[in-house]
Amino acid sequence: MSAVLVVNSGSSSFKYQLIELDDETTLASGLVERIGEAVGQTRHRNHLTGAESSNDSQSIADHAAGFEAMMAAFAAQGPSFEEHPPTAVGHRVVHGGVDFDRATLVTDEVEKAIDRLSALAPLHNPANLQGIRAAKEAFADVPHVAVFDTAFHQTLAPAAYTYAIDAELAEKHHVRRFGFHGTSHKYVSEKTAEFLGRPLAELKIIVLHLGNGASAAAIDGGRSIETSMGMTPLEGLVMGTRSGDIDPAAVFHLHREAGLDFDELETLLNKGSGLLGLTGSGDMRDVQDSASRGDAVSEWALAVYRHRIRHYVGAYVAQLGGLDAVVFTAGVGENNALLRRRTLAGLEFLGIRVDDDRNELASRDARRISPEGAPVEVLVVPTNEELEIARQAAALR
Repeated sequence: MSAVLVVNSGSSSFKYQLIELDDETTLASGLVERIGEAVGQTRHRNHLTGAESSNDSQSIADHAAGFEAMMAAFAAQGPSFEEHPPTAVGHRVVHGGVDFDRATLVTDEVEKAIDRLSALAPLHNPANLQGIRAAKEAFADVPHVAVFDTAFHQTLAPAAYTYAIDAELAEKHHVRRFGFHGTSHKYVSEKTAEFLGRPLAELKIIVLHLGNGASAAAIDGGRSIETSMGMTPLEGLVMGTRSGDIDPAAVFHLHREAGLDFDELETLLNKGSGLLGLTGSGDMRDVQDSASRGDAVSEWALAVYRHRIRHYVGAYVAQLGGLDAVVFTAGVGENNALLRRRTLAGLEFLGIRVDDDRNELASRDARRISPEGAPVEVLVVPTNEELEIARQAAALR
């Protein structure tokens, strides 16, 4: 048996999965949240038996206490760590900067680097590091591996990652495109090649990771050559609460004319924009439901959302110099047939077509939604970032 524990840690919560890599099945999953509050919460599911548990009555002081709560849930509901001992712990880390272009064993020096890179991801890296340190206390005798969201995009060429500002200033303060969702883009592009029965090295793929956070990536022969997120996850597509692309001068304008300070502007663009800013709801399901009932504001917001995706699809066809597949993934991409159809409508001149019957068919499996014989394959490929993290962690244990 070869189990890997995967941890995705936030500032006041962490999610986990125990994955058996021999057959790539999830043995258990759960969530510990409201860490540091008066009352914490835990959720745990044993996938082998279907047993589930929850505890909303305990105080969870910090991430170390959170791991104790997780261990208690495993002891109570299973599966047993004695029968399925983790041989490694894989940690999602959002920002690896230019330091990390692949998964890395966690050492004291790696922890220091993750801490230093918190300047580029102040909402994420400190929380990721808290999870790493707490997990190392709970699982002191197994290797811990950091898997970075940015690593897959380290293959971007300088022309793709460079912003046209003062070069010395940019280098000193690490102002460049890094890209995110790399673990998902890597997993989905490899599954696409597997589904098509073709070598990844010969495929030109556009992956559209559409969830509450959203990004596009152009992948040529398994290498990321372009991606929509930039120095932070704010750039690019319209998202649930993030603006995506915006003229930087709009920030200065709102500072001068609306009196917003820079903390308020950062909050506005990250947490009060996107679909939320346009409609009052950051949930695509709510927005589409309102649009289906004739709400003009919601329909307008969806048009903005689709327009931005099409903008990137066209640009990435040019950068790739051709196209073999467009692939939808993540919560919105995998489950929203109407959005897929309307987003790609009118791109037939690029060989991109959607078969309505195939597109409407709900499934949790990878599937083709383009007609037979279409020049460009259009696919829906469910992502599995946790499995990808587990694979990369196992390779370094």
